[in-house]
Amino acid sequence: MGATAKSGRPPWDQYFMSITAQVATRSTCDRAQVGAVIVKERRILTTGYNGSPAGLPHCDDIGHLMVDGHCVRTLHAEQNAILQAALHGVSVQGGTVYVTHQPCLTCAKMIINAGLLRVVYAGDYPDENARAFLSQAGVALIRYDSLMAPASAGAA
Repeated sequence: MGATAKSGRPPWDQYFMSITAQVATRSTCDRAQVGAVIVKERRILTTGYNGSPAGLPHCDDIGHLMVDGHCVRTLHAEQNAILQAALHGVSVQGGTVYVTHQPCLTCAKMIINAGLLRVVYAGDYPDENARAFLSQAGVALIRYDSLMAPASAGAA
């Protein structure tokens, strides 16, 4: 389902990845601005970005809380998007999560248990275990090379 010359409309993956990039701008951790959008049947269900738990101070306000080279003050974008669905009673089972970065292992496990079927991501994250878990669970992991040209065609 590519864009047609006549309509100029972007393919679905491009459309949702561009929204994901915008969601990432809300991030409150300047180490990595990450956004996630969960989509089912071409409808946006929830969004999330990396940031501190509700009501707690943000990295941007008081600095990072570093443990073993990782900031642990924030929840990841995928976690926040899945939690938003849970808070509002929205089933994401069978959907796609669009993410600005490849999920880490913890997020991959949450994606699997939430019943998401596809992960479309742009930026790399060095976590081969996450890739292996998603593969073993039958979750498609699709690298999106840029907001203009997908590495693999597909529709949400």
